[in-house]
Amino acid sequence: MTDQYLIKERPRKALFYFALPMIIGNIFQQTYTMVDSMVVGRYVGEDAMAAIGACYSFTNIFIWVAGGGGIGASVIVSRLFGAGQYQRMKTAIRTALLSFLALSVVLGAVGLLIGSPVMRLLRTPASVLPSSLTYLNIYFLGLPFLFMYNVLSSMFNAIGKSRYPLYFLVFSSLLNIALDLWFVLSFGLGIAGVAWATLIAQGISSVLSLTMLIRLLRTRYKTDVSSANASIMAKEPLYDLALAREMASVALPSIIQQSTVSIGMMVVQSVVNSFGAESLAGYSVGMRIENFCTVPWGAFNAAISAYTAQNIGAGQKSRVREGYRAVLSMIFIFAVLIFLVLEPLAPHIVRFFLGENMSDTALQVGRAYIRCDGIFLGLLGMKMCTDGTLRGAQDTKVFTIANLVNLGIRIFISFTFAPVFGIQMVWLASPIGWFVNWLISYMHFRHTEFYR
Repeated sequence: MTDQYLIKERPRKALFYFALPMIIGNIFQQTYTMVDSMVVGRYVGEDAMAAIGACYSFTNIFIWVAGGGGIGASVIVSRLFGAGQYQRMKTAIRTALLSFLALSVVLGAVGLLIGSPVMRLLRTPASVLPSSLTYLNIYFLGLPFLFMYNVLSSMFNAIGKSRYPLYFLVFSSLLNIALDLWFVLSFGLGIAGVAWATLIAQGISSVLSLTMLIRLLRTRYKTDVSSANASIMAKEPLYDLALAREMASVALPSIIQQSTVSIGMMVVQSVVNSFGAESLAGYSVGMRIENFCTVPWGAFNAAISAYTAQNIGAGQKSRVREGYRAVLSMIFIFAVLIFLVLEPLAPHIVRFFLGENMSDTALQVGRAYIRCDGIFLGLLGMKMCTDGTLRGAQDTKVFTIANLVNLGIRIFISFTFAPVFGIQMVWLASPIGWFVNWLISYMHFRHTEFYR
């Protein structure tokens, strides 16, 4: 396919071609996070698994800042790419990389300072608190690598090169797994070994990604499609403040929305933590499986966002609705497959992570969480697909509000009903929030110029 397949090929074919490398790559990424968990759960202990789970909602804030920022910046890059303004596109990429590198350093320092009081505020069980803090401190040292890798992946995706992040994800995942086993089994480093393995693997992958992107931009996109733009080649600066502001206008709503949601989920995490380390261990397994099963949703979200932005940039707004419907049909197929796998295998999955000596509480919690995901994860896919379409159109206000409503529903149900009816209310609240989120975003999308 040509570089401009998102604006030339049939929507279903183009979107699947774009998403497939991301799905494969993210499967590798989630595989190594699951290996992290499996190594910790089986060879360090159930409390160690609970410690990593206790960190999840806090570290998720920083992951979503990196991911939301990268996707927001990629919308601008995608539009410039679709319009054939390659020199301006290169400036946008440089601006994004420099901006998020600086932001990652600042946030890493903030994380190191507030990690301990935040984990105590979340009522982290005393038995897992020291291990949680060890994991967090190493995580924040590696935050610049996490940010740069996410932004670099978004830049590749913006220019239709989604296979490149796949190559680096496969490499990083395999290296991470090897380092996990080496540091934990050979050196007995426990949770610290898992954290150092992730930092080193992401660091090497980030450097290789940056090298490849620089090479690609220098050799492939030398001249703008429009000869009128060729004269500005020498005038393009290293960093463009106007482009940074334009990126921020798209990225900030996503970052604020996702960060707010993550902060809200920290509040929900405090509810989970109150049920003790055994429940937290089972819940942590459920979260790992949910992250793995939503890999297609993340890929389709990025695909429809880039597809929408490129087609709008190319003046083909009528293709947006076609792409949206194509993504929804693919989400339905994946949702059915996820249900058919998770429903019968839920208890075996929990045993795989925690071993046969796990507590009955951990087994029951993990099994119930996974089965709930099997039934309802399709709603999350619908929500993410609709949000991605609106993001690609730089129409972020309504889906931001929708996500905040989603968060409010989940917090209310978790805090109100979990203490009375049990921990299962935490994950049962999710599909209600996802559905309302999708409904608000979809009703707005139906009234935009791209749906007609």
